[in-house]
Amino acid sequence: MKKMRKLGLIALGSALGLPAVGYGAHEVLNDSPWTTAGVKEIRAAQELQRATRERAKNVILFVGDGMGISTITAARILDGQQKGQPGEENKLSFERFPHLSLVKTYSVNQQTSDSAPTMTAIITGVKTKDGILSINENVVRGDHTTVAGNELTTLLEIAEDKGLATGIVSTARITHATPGATYAHSPERDWESDAELSTEAKAADFPDIARQLIEFKHGDGLEVVLGGGREYFLPNTVQDPEDVSAKGRRKDGRDLTAEWSARESSPFIWNKAQFDAIDPRSTSHLLGLFERSHMEYEADRAKDTSGEPSIAEMTAKAIDVLKKSDKGFFLMVEGGRVDHAHHAGNARRALEDAIALAAAVQVATDKTSEADTQILVTADHSHVFTIAGYPARGNDILGKVVTLDNKGDIAEGYALDANGKPYTTLSYANGPGHRGGAERPDLTEVDTEALDFLQEATVPMAAETHAGEDVALYARGPSSHLLQGGHEQTISFYLMAHALGFDGLRKTSSWSRFSEWF
Repeated sequence: MKKMRKLGLIALGSALGLPAVGYGAHEVLNDSPWTTAGVKEIRAAQELQRATRERAKNVILFVGDGMGISTITAARILDGQQKGQPGEENKLSFERFPHLSLVKTYSVNQQTSDSAPTMTAIITGVKTKDGILSINENVVRGDHTTVAGNELTTLLEIAEDKGLATGIVSTARITHATPGATYAHSPERDWESDAELSTEAKAADFPDIARQLIEFKHGDGLEVVLGGGREYFLPNTVQDPEDVSAKGRRKDGRDLTAEWSARESSPFIWNKAQFDAIDPRSTSHLLGLFERSHMEYEADRAKDTSGEPSIAEMTAKAIDVLKKSDKGFFLMVEGGRVDHAHHAGNARRALEDAIALAAAVQVATDKTSEADTQILVTADHSHVFTIAGYPARGNDILGKVVTLDNKGDIAEGYALDANGKPYTTLSYANGPGHRGGAERPDLTEVDTEALDFLQEATVPMAAETHAGEDVALYARGPSSHLLQGGHEQTISFYLMAHALGFDGLRKTSSWSRFSEWF
């Protein structure tokens, strides 16, 4: 028996690439599915080759707005359970990427940041203050006179100047903080149209965020813009094409959608039928604004007959338009509504949107080559979203906690708090889900899986807040092997810039000098 055990260990050691002599620590390895899985992962890591080239032709950046690690974990489980699995062993598409790091999300003046400075860090490589887009920390928020000379160059701008095709996709308004930071420079993230400008900024003809997109002066302009926020591009004298009872927001009389489509082969579209009819081969510049404000949550879009493209469909269309460029492309894709659902204290919608973003990542992975396309997946910040309560393996992630008995079997009934009431696995540290009163509500007969259910919150607030812990950064493709350890959030910019050859560093190990930016 002992001889058979030693032979098994020798075989296992061989599978791991370990010497066939001397057992030592090898004897703690057991014959189980976990051993098989562990050996498989080690062998895959051994076979993982350092990228043969650090240069990428294309870069795709995915940002799950507010998609912290707890969100990824819960989304992974929900996705698996929707496929009939227990869920915990599941992996989202980007969790299969070979390289991973943690990044710090603080800003110059915030311990827990908003999306404006965090996306500025990601897309410019420089941290800044809260509420401002792609301008350094010398600016005063809301003061347009402090902007000149303090603008930060974004990766998208560099890409356009280098002749690459560029695009942005978002399920939020395309003028919102995350997409806005890629092309606009504003001392106030809320200046999405001229209607939101300060009196002084408007008098000085300071350009609002939507106007900066249309007047984008780099290269020949963005090739693809797909998302929400139509009313910020239309004048307040023009009816919305979908909702005839509504009008645009702009007070300057400009129809920015018409200005976009005045160029040759540059259509403006606003519904799914028009989207489906777009031929990427004959489209030079594409603007699609599918909602007056933000696009619908994935859980609502899926059952809406009016028709909006999914984030996966928009990603696919964007790639098909951009890949015509011989010089390559840069694309930023934001799952913006993960964040909004968390602010509302609505975990199910947040997780469904995170799963939808993972589907878009899979589309990008399938449509590109790891040899010439770098793909990054990250978040701008996290949320105060928690997974807790000792639920049994496979317990419905959206449900009430069912735990184990003292024999390790699934217990009868729900787990109860100190007051004898059931509770859910998912909750928030603060937000609108606070029920008030001295005691928690009785959830026994409440459907916590319902789409509109708000998870409980400890601290009552009108809107749940961001959180300050590190977020994950996943990478595959050229230069992704340089991602090691923990980093400042700015590392995303330098990793993308290096892959595209914008930093002057050619296969050196030093990040201490950037000699040739342009």
